[in-house]
Amino acid sequence: MTNKQLAFQKAVSTVIKNLEKRNMEGYFFEDSASCTKAILDMMEEGSVIGWGGSESVKECGLMDAIKGDKYTLIDRMTAKSPEEAREIFAKTVMADYYLMSTNAITFDGELINIDGNGNRVACLIHGPKHIIMVVGMNKLVSTVEAGYDRVRDIATPANTTRLNKNTPCFHTGKCGDCLSPDCICNQIVVTRRSGHAGRIKIFFVAEELGY
Repeated sequence: MTNKQLAFQKAVSTVIKNLEKRNMEGYFFEDSASCTKAILDMMEEGSVIGWGGSESVKECGLMDAIKGDKYTLIDRMTAKSPEEAREIFAKTVMADYYLMSTNAITFDGELINIDGNGNRVACLIHGPKHIIMVVGMNKLVSTVEAGYDRVRDIATPANTTRLNKNTPCFHTGKCGDCLSPDCICNQIVVTRRSGHAGRIKIFFVAEELGY
């Protein structure tokens, strides 16, 4: 591992201890391949799996790995209408596993997520039996406030570019604290503790993943 990855590993050891105090679990992996294998080993064959459109989950190879006959994937990306999207979301809430990342996580183990429609943070808060988070080195921040800044000035401009949203950050690359029709910063959620022990599992990868 590089010096940066070794430093991340040391930091994650502290974060994992703090997650335990918050009823959440954390695991460290040197690379995406070992992380993906661990997650696949954890999910029973026949499990119903939903996901939050996470770039981290795609980049680590997990989405490709779960496609096939072993699992039942509920994929919101297949919706052809708002009505169908609503039906898919209803099924996702009852999934065995929900795959996502977090926009930021603090050294103290708090999760910061900003969402547009709210479906992703809704499932994080309540619904699916298990939450599986894939988190790269770029998501670790010192404080909740630093997490806000990271999401608004790094993650959101990249996501509005990916989604072709007509927002100030799409045009300038920096948050404009907008209330525009295309705004994707409608819900701000800080998860300071899980009400159900072990429901939220965070898989840290010593790579840059997602936004």
